[in-house]
Amino acid sequence: MQKIKLFAAAVLCASLIPLSSAYAQGMSKGELKTHKARISEEYKADKEACHAHAGNAKDICEQEAKGKEKVARAEMAHQHSGKAADRNHVMVTQAKAAYLVAKERCDDLAGNAKDVCVKEAKAVEKKALADIGMGQHMGQAKNKAASEKLEADYKVALEKCNALAGDTKTSCVAAAKVTFGKN
Repeated sequence: MQKIKLFAAAVLCASLIPLSSAYAQGMSKGELKTHKARISEEYKADKEACHAHAGNAKDICEQEAKGKEKVARAEMAHQHSGKAADRNHVMVTQAKAAYLVAKERCDDLAGNAKDVCVKEAKAVEKKALADIGMGQHMGQAKNKAASEKLEADYKVALEKCNALAGDTKTSCVAAAKVTFGKN
């Protein structure tokens, strides 16, 4: 139970940590190639270190190595593109990798305790993915709200122009269009 709580805390923290601004700077093709090679070498070293373990401890170690590699590759893709979608992919990859490790840890248990452990790990993953999705929807909702506010302000400006006549009204409408990006 304690391991699941630690897993939940780790996933939650990972999903809430803003990614470094260096990610938005992009990478050259040479840096990308070097980064890929480094990730592959780290994965091989991590996997080789797992040979020191036996049984489920070895399986857990290998799952951790795979997760670390997947997260590193997702982070690299985000560094290269700087896109918000890639940032979200990093968080999803972190949540899924943490789930797979937690699920592997459940193999140390048996019977109902194992079933509960697996269900708890899956629930934590689903909650983390839901939080990530909610963050995406919140961003979309904020953009929509800002757009609606801008449209409302534009309509107010046009209504104010309606009180005018002739060239004054025409220039007022033109200014409103420029101000609110309606050209």
